[in-house]
Amino acid sequence: MRYQRPKGTADILPEEAKRWTYVEETARMLFNNYRYQEIRTPMFENFDVFSRTSGDTSDVVTKEMYDFKDKGDRHISLRPEGTAGVVRAFVENKLYGPEHPRPVKVFYMGSMFRYERPQSGRQREFHQIGVEAFGSDEPELDVEVIALGMDLLRHFGLKDIRLEINSLGDTASREAYRQALINYLDPHFDELSEDSQVRLHKNPLRVLDSKDKRDQEIVKGAPSILDYLNEESKQHFNRVKQLLDTLKIPYVVDPDMVRGLDYYTHTIFEIMVDSKALGEGYTTICAGGRYNGLVEQLGGPEMPGIGFGLGMERLMLLLEAQDVEFPVLDQLDAYVVGIGEKTSVETLKIVQALRENDFTADRDYLDRKPKAQFKTANKLNAQYTITIGESELASHTANVKSMASGKEINVPVDEIVKDFDEVITSNFND
Repeated sequence: MRYQRPKGTADILPEEAKRWTYVEETARMLFNNYRYQEIRTPMFENFDVFSRTSGDTSDVVTKEMYDFKDKGDRHISLRPEGTAGVVRAFVENKLYGPEHPRPVKVFYMGSMFRYERPQSGRQREFHQIGVEAFGSDEPELDVEVIALGMDLLRHFGLKDIRLEINSLGDTASREAYRQALINYLDPHFDELSEDSQVRLHKNPLRVLDSKDKRDQEIVKGAPSILDYLNEESKQHFNRVKQLLDTLKIPYVVDPDMVRGLDYYTHTIFEIMVDSKALGEGYTTICAGGRYNGLVEQLGGPEMPGIGFGLGMERLMLLLEAQDVEFPVLDQLDAYVVGIGEKTSVETLKIVQALRENDFTADRDYLDRKPKAQFKTANKLNAQYTITIGESELASHTANVKSMASGKEINVPVDEIVKDFDEVITSNFND
């Protein structure tokens, strides 16, 4: 019987995995510049970690969560997003303590899981890169996180990037807007989709995010949340805009923007990339915002937070669509060719010695003829070949050839094993 991968998953094969590794390592280096440190949380958590934080009317909880009872009858969920698990770890491990300088800044990378219809760039197992920062309510931190997201996409090589921002205000502002939205939507209750009817009195902001075309027409005339921000929320948002202007980061205010999860407050943002090559317009690749009540929801102290998430699958599609070139990360320094059975042990010793001296090296393991070995070396783009036949074996020498110039020399094997870099520098760097 031939087995196939589960629907909505993908095999990331070696050639593609090299590109993924480049993206991940680029992110790690940039995060270090901003002083964000890696955190790794479990792929599954207690169901309540996500149901409490995402909101019981969100699509994540009502439709997309992979949840199950384990053998101990515990209600478990595969993580559908990264933030809630990081907040749980932040609280459980008391990273809010005085021994941890604020803000506490972390990043994560890994698999997430949502049960939805698989499509291009969106799988049931997908991967995210994200950052979270805890302990400061200052707009300056909002802007740092936004700037980091923009900087990250530029480091990947993406062009035509657009930033859209909005404010959901504090709790009081949201409550005032919530009631105004209910008052506006109630007369249209019978026209709303079934999902929006359920959400209307629980979380009316989710109606604004509906994909139903009838709902979208109805909400076109809805009041704007920006009209319901109290003075404190207005000051926070104005300061964010002022700082973005200072850093010369262009942005567009989108008063209709909401986030799919219920925990956001104050600043929210989406970073979009032109995807005409994929048959689309601008598409969101990175999104996030503030969540000042989330730490408390999961049993911690009052502690503000902000972060963003970036989808790897969508990113890789956009990089390909924009013809972004990836650097070669698998250069082969030397391929060792053995001619004759008696040379096998010596070629193995040379390959291992080169590797121990931090060179990439390989050799034949299929007992092939010299011509086939040289062909493989060429196919693998080896920088040098090191060839040993029976005469070289007797004289304890080897032939070293530059594949780029064709220049070839004969040198003692001891020199190759001791300092291959010196052999190259002395003989090939003319």
